[in-house]
Formats: sequence, structure tokens, C-alpha cells
Amino acid sequence: MTVKYEPFEDIYQRASARHGEDFLQSNLIPPLDKAALYAIDDSKWLSEMTKKVFQSGINWQVVRNKWEGFEEVFFEFDIEKMTLIADEMWEDKAKDTRIIRNLGKVLTIKDNAAMIFDAQQKHGSFAKMIADWPESDIVNLWRYLKKNGKRLGGNTGPYSLRAMGKDTFLLTTDVEGYLRNREIITTGRDTQAALNASQEAFNFWHEESGLPYCQISQCIAFGVNA
Repeated sequence: MTVKYEPFEDIYQRASARHGEDFLQSNLIPPLDKAALYAIDDSKWLSEMTKKVFQSGINWQVVRNKWEGFEEVFFEFDIEKMTLIADEMWEDKAKDTRIIRNLGKVLTIKDNAAMIFDAQQKHGSFAKMIADWPESDIVNLWRYLKKNGKRLGGNTGPYSLRAMGKDTFLLTTDVEGYLRNREIITTGRDTQAALNASQEAFNFWHEESGLPYCQISQCIAFGVNA
């Protein structure tokens, strides 16, 4: 079945009608360019991924309030230092009252640091790998994070990318609902078919509008959620 995509102009106008042109223009988040992404230290990537892992299922503000403690306990998420922590020390760190004490989530820091370290060896830096990854194939970056990292599946990995400035759409409840309503995706959210179909749709709207993927995603969500 050939899917007929709604023109992006219609998506934009619906969002504008619901929230106003001024609101849209002031709330659409611009992504960082490649040069800015290259300049991000890999420790910042590990920090943001960890924050998103801990925010999953927990009030986000609670995590933010504890974040200074996280930075202290985990040496500002220095990648080399994380890879040198002995296995038995991770349990001790998970008991530190300066952080949210959750051993399972703390152990993701070890695994995600290893993923970043591996990317450093192959690409020069994790940031470079991320910056060079084409937005037209962003769902395969999501898959990479899920496969090679820990607890970065679902929206956790994509939210981390968005927070750090990488241009990506998000399959939030509103966006997923829109894509289902238009029969662009008809299978489970995280299936290969659904992710590929979503990518194709966003590629179409990106080429049509010239806007970043993140802003297209936001316009869909603003148009759905009044």
C-alpha cells in the first residue's frame, strides 16, 4: 500500500491555528550544526544519557535536583575514569546518598561508558560519530544506541539525542498517534517496519519543507495536542 503523506504546510497550519504563529516560532527547537556537535565532550553525552535513564519512570525534577550529586559521584562522567572503576565499586556508588540509589540504573553508566569508549576508538570521538550520522537514517542511530548501550531503547536514546542538539524526530505519544491515524505506521512502535516507515515520512516532510526533523516532529505534536 502506497502511503499518501499530508503536505507539511497543512501540518504547520494546524499547529499554528491551535497555538498561534508567535508560539510556534518561539518554541520550535533548532538543532546544533555539525561543528557544534563535534565540540561536545563525550562526558557530556554520558551525563545526558544517564540523566534520561534515571528520568524514565521518575519525576524529572527529582532527577534534576540530584544532578549535582551525580556529577560529583561519577567524576563528571569522565569516560576514561568510568571505564577504570572496579566492578565492586559500582555497588558502593549506587548506595551514595548524593544520588538516586538504583543499582540497575547506576550500572547503565558502566555499559554506556563502554559504548562511548568503543566509538572513540573507531571514530575519534563519540560526538563525531553522532555528528556524522545522517538525519535521513536517524532510526538506525536509535537502533545503535539500543543495541550497544544500556536502557537506551524506546524514547530514552532519542530524547538524549534531542537534548544534546542532534536533529531527530521523536515518536512521542502525540506523534505516534498521528502516524497511526494516517496509517503511516500500522505495527508495533519499535518494530523495524514502524521505524522505517516513520523515517520515510519524516524524510519526505524534510525534503518538502527544508525544516529540521526535530521541528517537523514538534509541529506534528503541537497540531495534535491542543
